Order: sequence, then C-alpha cells, then structure tokens
Amino acid sequence: MMNTGDYLEVTVGIEPFSQENAEIVEAMVSELPYDSFVIGDKDLKCYIQKELYDRRALRLVLSGLPFTTSILAVPVPFRNWNADWEKGFQPIVVDGTVTVRKADDVNCPRTRYNIKLRPEMTFGTGHHDTTRMMLSSMLEHRDNIRGKVVMDMGCGTAVLAILAAKMGAEKVYGIDIDAVAAHSAWLNARLNRVGRRVETYCGDASRLQLGKYDLLLANIHRNIILMDLRTYSRSLRAGGVLLLSGFYESDIPDIRTEAVKCGLEFIRQRVENGWACLHFRRDRSLRTEEIL
Repeated sequence: MMNTGDYLEVTVGIEPFSQENAEIVEAMVSELPYDSFVIGDKDLKCYIQKELYDRRALRLVLSGLPFTTSILAVPVPFRNWNADWEKGFQPIVVDGTVTVRKADDVNCPRTRYNIKLRPEMTFGTGHHDTTRMMLSSMLEHRDNIRGKVVMDMGCGTAVLAILAAKMGAEKVYGIDIDAVAAHSAWLNARLNRVGRRVETYCGDASRLQLGKYDLLLANIHRNIILMDLRTYSRSLRAGGVLLLSGFYESDIPDIRTEAVKCGLEFIRQRVENGWACLHFRRDRSLRTEEIL
C-alpha cells in the first residue's frame, strides 16, 4: 500500500491558459513516466511516483513552448487515478470507421473497427489531435497494412498497433520507452483479441530491425523523431510508408528537410489545431546500406 509522499502532484502553471495550451503541455509531459493528468481552470496537474520525478527532465520537455509555464511539486496520497480517468472517458469515432472506447462501455457507436482500451493512463486514446490524425491516416494506407508488417514506435496504449492488426496486418510490433506503457499495450492487444499478432517491447529505436517493416508509425516528440529518422528509414522495406505525428505545424520544415536526407520521399501532410501529421515513403531505389 502506498502512503502519502509516495506520489507527487506536479502542477504546471500555464500563462496564458487555454484548453489547447493545456493539451499541448499534456502531450509533451506524456513522454515522461507520469500516471495521469487533470486539466484545471488555470493549470495542468500531473501525477507521478516520487522516485520517478525528474524536475530537470520536465523543464527540458516544457522548454521552447510558445507560452509561459511554471512547476510546483507537492506530495499527495496515492489513489486509483485509472478509475478516476475511466469515469470521464468518452468514446470517439474517427472517420465513421474507427471507434475507440473504454473496455466496459457497451453503449457507444459500432463501426467497422472497434477498439477497447484500458489505458493505464498512458498516451494514445484517440482524443488528442495527433492520435486521431494517425488513426485516420492509417485508413489511407490499407495496402501497406493488410498482410504486411507494421511497427508502432512509442506505442502507448497500442491503439495504433491494434487498429493495424484489425485491418489485417500479418504482424505488428510496438515499442515504448516506458515499461508501464509497454505492459498496458500488451494487455490492450489481448483485450482486443489480436494478441497473437501484436508484440510489444520496452525500449527505443535501437530495437528496430533493418529493412523489416512495410509501415512504421511514430506519434512522438519532434526531437525524438529528428534523432531517429535515419533509423526509421533504414528499418523500412523499399517503398515502405512512414507516418509521423506528435509535433506542431511549425516543426514541419525541419522534419521534411531531415527526412529527405534520410532517403524518404514526402507524400502529404495534415494539420489540425496546430498539430501536424506527415506521410513519407522510403525511396525504392535506395538500398538500406546506402542510407547513411
């Protein structure tokens, strides 16, 4: 049993405050091992085990935002934040084709692909613009999914990996740097009866296998994308597709420039509420060893 002091309530003040700014902060902080988030009237409250709290890492994640933030961390008693989260979770429908709902919600729309989640407070429920754009974009690339091999980098809840499996992928892999997220992804895959085709691991891009994947999905922070783009490209089969999100519209030029250097051909882009999603294809003429 956890006692007071085992958890910290980290309040991130936001100035000027808006729902959009709070969601941006939540998306950024979700890269760190926080258990849950609550958007207030003027701030975002984030909950984390005390031994996992790293103020420097939090400040680094918040740096560069186009608004001012402040940090205040105080000890709080442990409670079941997952239960609190589930009470407020509302199902979403993407393009009339994909429904994402909590596991025990039976009163929600039925679509072609129905995904049940027990999120364990990890990122990727479909409510954020980036996740919705990724789900929608996957529907445009059925030929790179059905009967193919898919990788979901930074898989979180595994909502993208689960959709790939339901769309007929032969094999789907998910990797997340956070052990709780990787375990949550594993549980969600089995909850959706696709566990035999979805494997999840704790780790980073170093676990990718060269020339293996027909589709690689990465809905993660821009800095990680820029650092790992070359590895993503080398991991795709010739003609394979890369879908990227998790960054702002203003980040598009930097990512497109780096992608070209890595042997990736730009296909298209989508932008919603300032967030971006980019589609690339691995140059068919390049061999893996030529992508340096």
